[in-house]
Amino acid sequence: MTWSIKHFEELTTLELFKIYELRSMVFVVEQNCVYHDVDTIDLEAIHIMKWDKEDTLVAYARVYHTSMLHIGRVIVRLQYRGQKIGYELLTTVLKMTDRQFPSQKIRVEAQSYLEKFYASFGFETVSDEYLLDGLPHIDMERQV
Repeated sequence: MTWSIKHFEELTTLELFKIYELRSMVFVVEQNCVYHDVDTIDLEAIHIMKWDKEDTLVAYARVYHTSMLHIGRVIVRLQYRGQKIGYELLTTVLKMTDRQFPSQKIRVEAQSYLEKFYASFGFETVSDEYLLDGLPHIDMERQV
């Protein structure tokens, strides 16, 4: 399996298709959540992807900057869960952000059930639970 980190303009049309396909498969179908996934954030984001040997997108996240760094759309394909790939993904994301954006605070709108996962990487909860697209979320931040 290989990791790839690209800006939007570096993505091939096939890579972009597979990103949207996986995000739709997990967030819309699997989680039964109707929301507008394709947004202009993708245009400015850095896309972090893990591919298997057959060019299947295994894991994905995007990083973008507003007033602070954000990590979003964190995904591991269903059949690859339970193999610590989520930990690999977040480790890869944080190594990249620490290198490219040193000393910047990072925020994630985390699904509430993932609070301990993100906390294991130094994220702290900074909000009460709220519904985002019908799913319970919390805001978490990591100080560098």
